Amino acid sequence: MATSSKPTAPVDPEVVLAHEFPEVSFDYDERDVALYALGVGACGDDAVDEKELHFVYHRDGQPNIKVLPTFVSLFPNKNSNGLGFVDVPGLNFDASLLLHGQQYIEIYRPIPSYASVVNKVQVAGLHDKGKATVLELETTTSLKESGEILCMNRSTIYLRGAGGFSDSSRPFSYATYPANQVSRISIPNSAPSAVHDDQTKQSQALLYRLSGDYNPLHSDPDIAQLAGFTRPILHGLCTLGFAARAVIKSFCYGEPTAVKGIFGRFLLHVYPGETLSTEMWLDGQKVHYQTKVKERNRAVLSGYVLLQHIPSSLAETEDQTNVHDVEPAGCGANAEETGLGDARGQRSLV
Repeated sequence: MATSSKPTAPVDPEVVLAHEFPEVSFDYDERDVALYALGVGACGDDAVDEKELHFVYHRDGQPNIKVLPTFVSLFPNKNSNGLGFVDVPGLNFDASLLLHGQQYIEIYRPIPSYASVVNKVQVAGLHDKGKATVLELETTTSLKESGEILCMNRSTIYLRGAGGFSDSSRPFSYATYPANQVSRISIPNSAPSAVHDDQTKQSQALLYRLSGDYNPLHSDPDIAQLAGFTRPILHGLCTLGFAARAVIKSFCYGEPTAVKGIFGRFLLHVYPGETLSTEMWLDGQKVHYQTKVKERNRAVLSGYVLLQHIPSSLAETEDQTNVHDVEPAGCGANAEETGLGDARGQRSLV
C-alpha cells in the first residue's frame, strides 16, 4: 500500500490482484500476550479480577496464561511497516485519507500463549466506489512447525480519493467471495442481555501501541490535530479488544476458547480516557454488540461475536432476544453512508 502524500497514478486492479505477498514468519511469547491483554483493559479496574487474571498471570498454577482471541488481530501488522500500511503494487493513495472500516476474525483452534507462526496474505476484494477504493486483505496464520491453520483476519480498508479505476459507468468489484457476506449486522429491538462498562486510561493508546501498531495518530498530538482530532485517538482494534473482552466476561465466564468468530465495524473515534459501554444481545450462538462512548453517547463500534456454544445457564436469555437483520451499509462513497465516520462528517481514522 503506497504511502505518498498524493496519488501518483490511478489504481491498476490487474496489478493489485496479481500481486503475491511474501510469507512472513514471526514468533510471539507470553509477554506479548500479557502486554496485549493489558492494552485492551484486562484487569484495568481490578488487578485480581477472577475472570481476567489468567490473561496476564499463571493463576492457580496454570502452566500458561490464556490468550484473548482478539490478540490475533495483531498478526496482520507483521506484514506492514509498523504503521498499518501494507505495500500493494498498483495501489496509490493519500495515506492520511485511509480508514479502517471493518475487521473479521475466525479462530480455528485455541490460540497458544507462545508460538512460531507464518502469515499468508492475499487481496480478498477490490472495489471501485467512484470517489474511493475499498481494499479487503485476508491474512491466514498457520503454526510454523505443523502447518496447522490457527486463524484468519479479513481487514476492510477504505481509501478515500483513490477510486475511479473502473471503465464501467457502475462501480466495479473484484472479489474472491461474495461482497460483504460476513458483514451482516443485526440491530437489536430489545433491551440488552448484558451491559459492560470499561473506563479507558488516558495512556491506553500509548500502552496498546507497544503491541505493534505505531501509527503516530495514536500518540503524536500534532499529527492527531492535522488529521482533525483534538488529541491522539484510540486504535480501532483496541476498541474491538475491549468489546470482545466484554462479551467473554459477560457470557463465557472469562474463558477465551469459547469464541470462534468476531466481527466489528468501526463507526467513530474514541479518545483515551473515555468510558466504553458495550451493550450485548444473546441470539443463539451469536452475541450482537454495540459499543458506545458513554460521555458522548455515540456508537463507536458494532458487530458480533460467534461462540462455540452457549452455557446452559444462559439458554433462557436467548428467548428474550429480538433482533432485526439489515443489510450492511457496506463501503459506500462517503463516511456517513459507510458508518466509517459520524453523521457530522468527522473522520474516524482508526
